[in-house]
Amino acid sequence: MSGPRAPGIDLAESAAVTASLLCMVHCLALPLAIALLPALAGVLTLPESFHAGILLFAAPTALFALATGWRQHGRATPLLLGAPGIALLGIALLLPAHETGLTVAGSLLLVAGHLRNWSLRHATRG
Repeated sequence: MSGPRAPGIDLAESAAVTASLLCMVHCLALPLAIALLPALAGVLTLPESFHAGILLFAAPTALFALATGWRQHGRATPLLLGAPGIALLGIALLLPAHETGLTVAGSLLLVAGHLRNWSLRHATRG
């Protein structure tokens, strides 16, 4: 199924993948940096509003890219990977004790969804 191509979808998809990867790197690197450099713990601590702000950027960007891809290629797989990823990122805000694991799992699902979406969109072009 091939639908209209939305301008900027590659840019949106790239931004969404980048945001997901940066979120995961931040989540993994910050605790490591704090553990290795105790003197910087106070400097590197970010408020919860930072995490909420990142999610407010990443979720709509990801949903736009995945939904636009679905309209183009008609396959639900990217959304079935990406939507639970976004949900896990949201749940991570509510469960700070499990934030790292939930963020990594959510980010990996979201990246997998975007990569599958990218693959399917480009396959329908050929």
